[in-house]
Amino acid sequence: MQYRAGEEEQQAQSKKALKKQQKEAEKAAKKAEKQAKLAAEQQEADEDDFAKDRYGICPMVQSQQKLDRALVRVQDLTPEKAEQQIWVRARIHTSRAKGKQCFLVLRHQQFTVQALLAVGDRASKQMVKFAANLTKESIIDVEAVVKKVEQKIESCSQQDVELHVERIFVISQSEARLPLQLEDAVRPEGEGDEEGRATVNQDTRLDNRVIDLRTTTSQAIFRLQSGVCQLFRDTLINKGFVEIQTPKIISAASEGGANVFTVSYFKTSAYLAQSPQLYKQMCICADFDKVFCVGPVFRAEDSNTHRHLTEFVGLDIEMAFNYHYHEVIDSITDTMVQIFKGLRDRFQTEIQMVNKQYPSEPFKFLEPTLRLEYKEAVAMLKAAGVEMGDEEDLSTPNEKLLGRLVKDKYDTDFYVLDKYPLAVRPFYTMPDPNNPKYSNSYDMFMRGEEILSGAQRVHDAQLLTERAMHHGIDLEKIKAYIDSFRYGAPPHAGGGIGLERVTMLYLGLHNVRQTSMFPRDPKRLTP
Repeated sequence: MQYRAGEEEQQAQSKKALKKQQKEAEKAAKKAEKQAKLAAEQQEADEDDFAKDRYGICPMVQSQQKLDRALVRVQDLTPEKAEQQIWVRARIHTSRAKGKQCFLVLRHQQFTVQALLAVGDRASKQMVKFAANLTKESIIDVEAVVKKVEQKIESCSQQDVELHVERIFVISQSEARLPLQLEDAVRPEGEGDEEGRATVNQDTRLDNRVIDLRTTTSQAIFRLQSGVCQLFRDTLINKGFVEIQTPKIISAASEGGANVFTVSYFKTSAYLAQSPQLYKQMCICADFDKVFCVGPVFRAEDSNTHRHLTEFVGLDIEMAFNYHYHEVIDSITDTMVQIFKGLRDRFQTEIQMVNKQYPSEPFKFLEPTLRLEYKEAVAMLKAAGVEMGDEEDLSTPNEKLLGRLVKDKYDTDFYVLDKYPLAVRPFYTMPDPNNPKYSNSYDMFMRGEEILSGAQRVHDAQLLTERAMHHGIDLEKIKAYIDSFRYGAPPHAGGGIGLERVTMLYLGLHNVRQTSMFPRDPKRLTP
């Protein structure tokens, strides 16, 4: 009996297995049928796809061939080009399919243009579908006819034309998931919150800087910054200055003090230069008369503020003068005024672009530049209710307040503060000949924030030694510096400007990281 029951169970099991096999066979047959059908459809589609040579993904460009094909820049797409057939290379900024049409916005640098694909004698259904499925930020080549539009395209920089696409080829495909959306990254502050739309926080931007730098705002900021450097160089070269290059690895801290980075240097230690100070002065002692340099400056300050970086670009100036250090102040302020004028006249597009996301008042300056004495500034602050001593250094809030007071009284965002108390300046600062409590030193301010610190330097070895001892500096460590002045040194003065700060304050931005391409601060060493 038992044996029979076991047999029945076995039979039931084999029936089950058989059924399972049958089901799987049916499933496989269905799958094969479906695949065959898809392949047939694809083949049919390929055969039907009269436009299949007009689109696709190009093989990787490995410089296989030299194409005699001129590419037109997006910014040059104007009504003058209407009805011309052209090639353009750009990124896909946005795309949306609508029935038998696909609208693309193509972007190159800070410029955008609308492009249209429509099913017709030039584009097949498959071609439109291909275009609609391309990932944002992919780089494509398109052949298109430039068409004038009746109604301005408000969402693009090229508002008077659109492209009617006839060919479209992918040069470099972007991954579908972007770490941040460009439209979120350019949304004006506050606007996103009201409409519940996303905005991108600073760390996300800086972690994905390559994409953040593609935004119209970033493109404008760094093009304008490049303009600051060019205007600085051109103006000084016209004034007879010589550009110099100075070492960044040095044997002793250039400014004295603890805020210096130590690096290992073979069997000993060296430091990263906090300023090209010593070398600028050596060049003056070597009869170059007027020098400037543009290069990195390192500060090991653990300051996590909106305006401090541990590495920034210094625009440094040093010049010999005849009888009074105000000759140098005049040279520097005139250089700054030439920069401000050049930015105003040549970079309006960029200024407007940044203003869209970060609105601010246009930057105001006077000619000649306003120069106030430190005592006057203290009097203005005291009159405004600030309690401070005559020889006390300005705190950041007081600098800001002074900026507002000066703007109200003189209507300028740029001014010089002259004759600082000697006690708050470095050892190499020349004391004021008429009042030993003050010095021949000055700061320059933009929108109430300091952008330049400078002074007449002590050019006499004896006085320099005394000043260094007064500051408790180890003379052995600055021997080379002091020795530079033993063989006849012209009277000279200079100063150092922070490029990122100038860019930030000119544009009225609120964080120096926005104007540093790959910022370095105490918490950030990448990318």
